[in-house]
Amino acid sequence: MSTVSTSFGDAAIMLRRNFKHTVRNPVTVFQAVLFPVVMMLMFVYVFGGAFKVTGEYVDYAVPGLTVMAITYGLGPTAAAVNGDMTKGINNRFKAMDVSHGAVLAGYVVSTTVRSLIADAVIIGVGFAMGFRPHAGLLQWLAVIGLMLLLAFATSWLTVAMGLAAKSVESAGMATVPLIMLPFLSSAFVPADTMGAGVRQFAEYQPFTPIIETLRGLLSGGHPSTGDAFAAVAWCVGFALVGYVWAIATFRKRA
Repeated sequence: MSTVSTSFGDAAIMLRRNFKHTVRNPVTVFQAVLFPVVMMLMFVYVFGGAFKVTGEYVDYAVPGLTVMAITYGLGPTAAAVNGDMTKGINNRFKAMDVSHGAVLAGYVVSTTVRSLIADAVIIGVGFAMGFRPHAGLLQWLAVIGLMLLLAFATSWLTVAMGLAAKSVESAGMATVPLIMLPFLSSAFVPADTMGAGVRQFAEYQPFTPIIETLRGLLSGGHPSTGDAFAAVAWCVGFALVGYVWAIATFRKRA
């Protein structure tokens, strides 16, 4: 059997293992899938009337909530990765001659799939709440592609954080900046309505161009070229930094 086929087989086993752990942990499912829905209901029905946006507020909020759904599922991944590392489980995989790439790919792919499921739930609940996008087929494909790229990129970054952390608790806390950044973006209110300082931070932080690109695509229009380029660049940057960091840390500690 070739090295490539063996690596794919190892990755499939690791992926199945991570999915089983997710299903058996209801807290992970709640945090990754249900909590973003709770946030959506709260912002649309409780706070939505206080925000001045063009069109229906649910149409404005859904793109930001899809990004939030991705980031909210990162904490359990970091904790799980660190738990496997500190408990010596990854050393057992190493003794079993399981490839490093397969172990890390299992974490990344399971987190990416869980994030996309959370996004699908957010969009489905959005439709039930009156969300009416005007995107065509190509625009929907671009939306799915960008969400997939963001989920994949942040998954690598989260795995790296989990590997580098000293404890399970610190691993979970390491993802807090990624969870909080969507709140300080244009996810819920336009950046130009914010006060000085906060407005500039919101405009130039990573998630705002991603959200604005999704918003432009879902509205049926064409997102700003600058926003689209920045969105892809941030995602690629996250993925590269996370991949290099994760591989280096895994080889050092495992």
